[in-house]
Amino acid sequence: MNILSVNLYHKYKVKELEIRNNLKLGVPSSNEFHIEDEVSIFFEKQKKNKFYDVEAIIYEDGQFIKSNTAEIEIEKKNYNLIFNNGERVILNENEKSKTNFDKFVYSIENNEIEILMMDKEHFNTLELLNNEDKEFYYQGHNRIYKYFLVLCVILISFKIFFIYANKKSVFKYYALLFFGMLIIEVINSYLIFLLNNNQNFNIYFYYLINFLILSLFSYFVLTLNDNN
Repeated sequence: MNILSVNLYHKYKVKELEIRNNLKLGVPSSNEFHIEDEVSIFFEKQKKNKFYDVEAIIYEDGQFIKSNTAEIEIEKKNYNLIFNNGERVILNENEKSKTNFDKFVYSIENNEIEILMMDKEHFNTLELLNNEDKEFYYQGHNRIYKYFLVLCVILISFKIFFIYANKKSVFKYYALLFFGMLIIEVINSYLIFLLNNNQNFNIYFYYLINFLILSLFSYFVLTLNDNN
């Protein structure tokens, strides 16, 4: 189900960027993207807004570029592709050459183009856990916790519905469950913030605090049911 939702989000995000930027883009998960009639870029991996082991084709001038890294930069209304440490081959009617470069910038002018970045929704849980970006890595652990949270909610809801459905106070239990989940989600969001911004707070504290709160809440709700 998670893989299906990620794939659907890929298609939605690509279509959104096409509409907003009038571009034809490759799906980010395939390690490539295309700007229609301008350039195609292929890369081995991407971290934030930097691409590694890059190969690019610039259609207008018949240029082929291979570089160690590439970056995307917005300067006013110009969209700049910055290639670092590579070689450039030009094959067209006017020029045939091969040069090495430390830095090469290709600009697309007069286009209001947004920076194309892969956000966390582009990845499934395993990909997030294997990501070098710590924000993405922590989001992977956040998803694991969310799976346990959903399972816990289902089990509590099951007991409320099938065992206490005839009680007049059944709505109270669902209301308590709902507001409890809101509080738990707020706490979880704050813990994610600490993971990303506090070096003394690590993933072990994240799981310990979250599961402790979840266990106490579950025990409280189930005990409340048993006593009524």
